[in-house]
Amino acid sequence: MDVGTGATDAGAEMCREVAVLAGGPADGLRMYVKGRPLVVQVTYSCAWESPVPGVRAEAVYVYRRDHRSHEEPLRYGFDGASP
Repeated sequence: MDVGTGATDAGAEMCREVAVLAGGPADGLRMYVKGRPLVVQVTYSCAWESPVPGVRAEAVYVYRRDHRSHEEPLRYGFDGASP
């Protein structure tokens, strides 16, 4: 599983904070984030049977920061409507 972050708030501090993901396939995952990103993207590699070398497929899941969360751990909720 890979975790990437999206855009950040303009005034957010750039310190490392603990965040926890709620819902979806990465429910309960704890991680560190910098700058309180608005979105965290989680990808899972999919099983793939292909004669073409180097081809891969990944499932993408989006988590959005809960703006009511101001203290650690920051909370990110699963956005099932995002591609």
